[in-house]
Amino acid sequence: MTPDQFVDAARRLDQAEKTRSQIGLLSLAFPGMTLDDAYAVQAEWVRMKREAGRKVIGWKIGLTSKAMQYALNINIPDSGVLFDDMLFEDGAVIAEDRFIQPRIEAEIAFVMKADLSGPNVSVFDVLNATDYVTPALEILDTRVLRVDPETKKIRTIVDTVSDNAANAGIVLGGRAMRPDALDMRWMGAIVSRNAEVEETGLGAGVLNHPARGIAWLANRLHQYGERISAGQVVLAGSFIRPIEARHGDTITSDFGPNGTVSCHFK
Repeated sequence: MTPDQFVDAARRLDQAEKTRSQIGLLSLAFPGMTLDDAYAVQAEWVRMKREAGRKVIGWKIGLTSKAMQYALNINIPDSGVLFDDMLFEDGAVIAEDRFIQPRIEAEIAFVMKADLSGPNVSVFDVLNATDYVTPALEILDTRVLRVDPETKKIRTIVDTVSDNAANAGIVLGGRAMRPDALDMRWMGAIVSRNAEVEETGLGAGVLNHPARGIAWLANRLHQYGERISAGQVVLAGSFIRPIEARHGDTITSDFGPNGTVSCHFK
């Protein structure tokens, strides 16, 4: 892809988000699109958002579970950027016209007290740079069609990465804990929709330790002259399958001794 095509794709995504109208697969519009191209489109869209006055508050990591990696035939996570207008309070009521096709994932959020910059960042470096971890819900949305109606081609990793890793919102709640006060591999959640259990999972489902995804992100960002900064929030990746959030649904994630976090969709 060319720089002009990066801008074109980013504008399409931006318009789709504003109008709540999905666009066609970028992987079809730009045959041969690579993962580097996708991150370049994402970076262009991030630039547009920042120029419009939105502030970066952190990062999200996706595709950390084996099940999701197998589904997309990849073997690495992906990442996206979190903005200030994506942050919701625990128990928030989400306006019915806010998203297109929202889905929910349960995650562990890391709030950083120190900068984290690659290369060679380890899990222990991540833990030392973390102020606290807390339960979180990630709200996913897609500005790109999941399936092309004509060719039946399914959205690929380049579509998702271009679409800012499909992230749209973050809900923080529960009980904040210092990273050395618990074993995050055993930090789990029971996720319910309207009081009916939909999914359960453990932190170990995220690359065997949620901090491993943060280390991957710090090392990837180093290649582009970027870093995770103190004060930023990083979503480590989901340990459940995405749950569809329909109008009228209340999603609650019970992290046991670590508290609960929830939101309601009008």
